[in-house]
Amino acid sequence: MQATPLTRNNDFRRLYARGRSVVGRHLVLYYAKNRRGANRIGFTAGKKVGGAVQRNRAKRLMRESFRLLEPDIKTGYDFVLVARAHLPGLNCRVVQRALSEGLTTAGLLTERGAGQC
Repeated sequence: MQATPLTRNNDFRRLYARGRSVVGRHLVLYYAKNRRGANRIGFTAGKKVGGAVQRNRAKRLMRESFRLLEPDIKTGYDFVLVARAHLPGLNCRVVQRALSEGLTTAGLLTERGAGQC
């Protein structure tokens, strides 16, 4: 099942305040259980990441990594992925590995063997 986007600022603030987080070298994963039975996902990249081009690249990398790992992620959660400063200079495989490690630490990855970038 494809994750729907988180769009409301209130949802992001709820995850930052009440959700759990996993901090990695390349990204930060915030997550919390929702009552919808489906996953929702939001992506953010602050000004420390760089200009608009770098921020958009960081969000594209995180979006693609999440898409490839999505079949192996447990359902019923809200996620926010926050890019760290050097993420735009990385390739997709490194970002996917970082996201996979974060999801494994959180106990949200059901099995290995997702697609490759």
